[in-house]
Amino acid sequence: MSGETDRRIEQLLAALRDDNEALRDHAVASLGQLGAAAIERLINLFADEDRVIREAARQAVVQVGADAVPALLEALRDDDWAVREQAAEALGSLKDERAIEPLIAALKDQDGAVRQAAVLALEKLRDPRAVDGLIEALLDQTVREEAARALKKIPDPRAVDGLLRGLASGNWIVKRHAAEALGLIGDTRALDGLREALRDEDWLVRRNAAESLARLGDRRAVEDLLPLLEDENDMVRETAEGALSSLGWTPPNA
Repeated sequence: MSGETDRRIEQLLAALRDDNEALRDHAVASLGQLGAAAIERLINLFADEDRVIREAARQAVVQVGADAVPALLEALRDDDWAVREQAAEALGSLKDERAIEPLIAALKDQDGAVRQAAVLALEKLRDPRAVDGLIEALLDQTVREEAARALKKIPDPRAVDGLLRGLASGNWIVKRHAAEALGLIGDTRALDGLREALRDEDWLVRRNAAESLARLGDRRAVEDLLPLLEDENDMVRETAEGALSSLGWTPPNA
């Protein structure tokens, strides 16, 4: 590395700490253009005590592109949780297949923030290889809501059992995502669980379950959907009407 390039990097790294947002954005873009020359020092900033600096450094690394992946994979094993967190987020933004297995392994990281970043990264990558790890993550109280949402983005029959467990759980956010995801996957094993979810106390769980039953197209759900025509929530009633219509049901006086 030339002395001039080295000085330029140092100037840009200093600019990341400037109060002027436009200057920080310029520094991020410029560091990204410098490529491999700046990667190591940017990753060192992943451990900075200032989160703004950590995130700016991550954005610059993402600007570097695929050339940054090997260094990020190494950073995913760093002793510092903040470095691992930023590395996981960057790998998700880059959507490089080399990161799939390391990110799946990061779902078991000792730090909750790292696990959460890994789930979000896998959601962006949408690779079926992540399904088993994400199903297991449904049991992790720290990331189960994000895991349920990620499984919606990776429609895969292997997710059905895990999502049904989520649908029967006590966490309303997990139930909402699970009710929607089961319809997107379209596996009839979800039929009974979704029919039961029509009686959930949370209106969006009921609404998502009704929509998913319409997707499954099984007329056995008609009798369970009928009570929702009198639901207290407008959206639930409207969704139930649409679901019943799609299943071939017509009002008696129609």
